Amino acid sequence: MNSSNERESFSQRLQLALKNAHYSPDSPTRLAREFNIRFDGRPITVHAARKWLVGEAIPTQEKLRMIAQWLGVPAEWLRFGGPESAAPNGETGSALSRFESVDVKLIADLQRLDEHHRHIAREFIRMLVRVNYQK
Repeated sequence: MNSSNERESFSQRLQLALKNAHYSPDSPTRLAREFNIRFDGRPITVHAARKWLVGEAIPTQEKLRMIAQWLGVPAEWLRFGGPESAAPNGETGSALSRFESVDVKLIADLQRLDEHHRHIAREFIRMLVRVNYQK
């Protein structure tokens, strides 16, 4: 895959992760603001955020990891995509590819909760899993 295709693919995954986390994929201003709130390093400009969104650039690894954590997606998926894009035998359905679904939204919602409510949500999910396996 050439670098232009890599940037465009990254842009599509970033936009998908933003949508699933209830952020507009069309606002570089909002992306820059939300990023800078969370990132301890040097802030990014709106121009840099726009370049990420339109496929002109890919953030550094440090920035990419922070974006992935913020949006609740694996950094590897955000940067490189799911294994289905590289699998020689065309297999799909791996754990990484499932993050393209509504699960990303659920993880992002969970991260927005305070610690007490995250604990309650985790316990509830564990209870549902136990009940499901008892069937």
